Amino acid sequence: MDINTVGVVGAGQMGTGIAQVCATAGLAVILLDAEPARLDQAMAALAAAFDRAADRGRVTAEEAAAALARIQPVQDYARFSDCQVAIEAVNEDEAAKRAVLKSLCAVLPPDAIISSNTSTISITRLAAQTDRPGRFLGMHFMNPVPKMGLVELIRGIATDEATFSTAHTFALLLGKTPISAEDFPAFVVHRILMPMINEAIYTLYEGVGSVESIDVAMRLGTHHPMGPLELADFIGLDTCLGIMHTLHEGLADSKYRPCPLLVKYVEAGWLGRKTGRGFYDYSGERPVPTR
Repeated sequence: MDINTVGVVGAGQMGTGIAQVCATAGLAVILLDAEPARLDQAMAALAAAFDRAADRGRVTAEEAAAALARIQPVQDYARFSDCQVAIEAVNEDEAAKRAVLKSLCAVLPPDAIISSNTSTISITRLAAQTDRPGRFLGMHFMNPVPKMGLVELIRGIATDEATFSTAHTFALLLGKTPISAEDFPAFVVHRILMPMINEAIYTLYEGVGSVESIDVAMRLGTHHPMGPLELADFIGLDTCLGIMHTLHEGLADSKYRPCPLLVKYVEAGWLGRKTGRGFYDYSGERPVPTR
């Protein structure tokens, strides 16, 4: 399949990043969101990102302008009728994703591929909501999309080999390294990463170490670029808790039980960077540990 136009549903952080890498690769992008304000914010963020790339010499000013011009913000699914690939990148809510998939199936060409950027929801279950389970798969991009080199490709039980092969080629076109993951809760990256973060929170909860000592230990002791608590704040503690619930419920193993301290922080609304407070307080010039 020749891919020249990609549809992205959801103009949040992930959808905007996916649109950016697609446009950078020379593809036309239809970026849809139900909220006009979110589309405006996304286009402003994309313009700033391409300007930074030009300022740093990664692209010329003309190339940056051309990439931005390849992204069309829309609120109407009808514009997806020319897309060869559609990527669903809305919030991690299954009902919302099902609604998006229903709308996509009504307008996409019969041979178009649909993918979901979900990090936790069953690809097989989502595929069953479409008119093309064989042409559906998971494409889980990492955050932030323009900087992270990995894409997890997840087959549902009905995904055909041609679909997977096309998605693999598409990921390479975007400059990403694709890996294959089976359709189990949280796939590969979050299956490994989230229990590590959860264990770091248990380490704090049980008084083994402070926020600072845990993060310094993992940065210097294992050469991680960010400590696990700092990373949890970056991801969002509500997101971390949701993934731990998915692992705990989906695999029925007590080792995935969310730490009570993580639950308390989420109940308090301390969700990390996006709320200004999590394991660190972000209200000052530099983050300060909250415990």
